[in-house]
Amino acid sequence: MEESATGLEHRMAVTAERMKSAARRLTAERGLAGFTVDELCAEVGVSRRTFFNYFASKENAVLGLPARLDLSGPVEHFIAGGEPAATGLSPTLVDDFARLSVARWERLELTPQDVPLVMAAIDREPRLLAHMLQLSSEGEREDIELIERREGLQHGDLRAETLVHTVGAILRGSTAEFFDHDNTDAFSDILLRRLAAARDLFTH
Repeated sequence: MEESATGLEHRMAVTAERMKSAARRLTAERGLAGFTVDELCAEVGVSRRTFFNYFASKENAVLGLPARLDLSGPVEHFIAGGEPAATGLSPTLVDDFARLSVARWERLELTPQDVPLVMAAIDREPRLLAHMLQLSSEGEREDIELIERREGLQHGDLRAETLVHTVGAILRGSTAEFFDHDNTDAFSDILLRRLAAARDLFTH
């Protein structure tokens, strides 16, 4: 009997969680250079091929960044909210971009229980932060093009770049607050609170 879609999704989620947990623990204990992908796979009981079907690298496994993250739905919804450039920028552009950022975060399925494990790995391996910054920089370039496409802007329009960099700074602050040991708030609440503070600041 063929496995149901729900059953397959559950099994894949469990496998991904086991690989993430092992990657975080091994990194916290030994650092990224202290273990190989093969060692991680042997501990979890999966093949090397399976690992790379889920994660592009050990770093991404620690951070919970899947090799295939389908965000086509939220991206299409974001683009659909645009208006012709002749009418000016969409009035909901900032809020829609914030919602897209939250949707991306939620797809990572990072729970409060994961936070101490990730933090322990980062404390042991500071270059994970550099990896996160690199991914963030790459994402910002893609987002600038996404906003230009949605709003019908010319390439290089400073409004797209300014929005991405401003929200990016808020995202970094929100991420730091989320990972704080004393935090109990959801990431979306943190981001929207900081976005409201920025909006209040810029309107005075």
